[in-house]
Amino acid sequence: MSRIGIKPIELPNEVQFNVDENNIVTVKGPKGELTEAIDRNIKINVEDNTVVLERPNESKKYKSLHGLYRSLIANMVEGVVKGYEKKLVLVGVGYRATKQGNKLVLNLGHSHPVEMEDPEGITTETPSQTEIIVKGINKQAVGNYAAKIRELRKPEPYKGKGVKYVDENIRRKEGKTGS
Repeated sequence: MSRIGIKPIELPNEVQFNVDENNIVTVKGPKGELTEAIDRNIKINVEDNTVVLERPNESKKYKSLHGLYRSLIANMVEGVVKGYEKKLVLVGVGYRATKQGNKLVLNLGHSHPVEMEDPEGITTETPSQTEIIVKGINKQAVGNYAAKIRELRKPEPYKGKGVKYVDENIRRKEGKTGS
């Protein structure tokens, strides 16, 4: 039995949950609306304010999909109620981030500033020149955009310069020693 798949998902009062005949789940909440296509063989039961997923048989494919779809639906519910955010920090002399309209302008030691336009449904904030906060209701989209920003200048192991997540630890290496 999937330990995650069997857990019921609690629906808050402000969330509207809908499943159509093609097993497309729509979740509406105070922050927005998300939809996800679920495998047709996975049954979705909505009773009172809980959602329970059932798989058709014990095959390896449906065991793994059971837990996956339960997690996706739970993330959708949490996203439309609370939202998600990732925090990034710029470490290095002259590294800074600014916001111009819906564009994020990054100076990361390249010959030119890098401009990134916020994707639909995602907002970025720069509370200071060395901090970036990526916010949105879709957990996957927030994580992907934060990873794209980090990819522009990954933290290097000698001085730790680059773009890193707030809670990320960088394994430091010792530099060369003279003989």
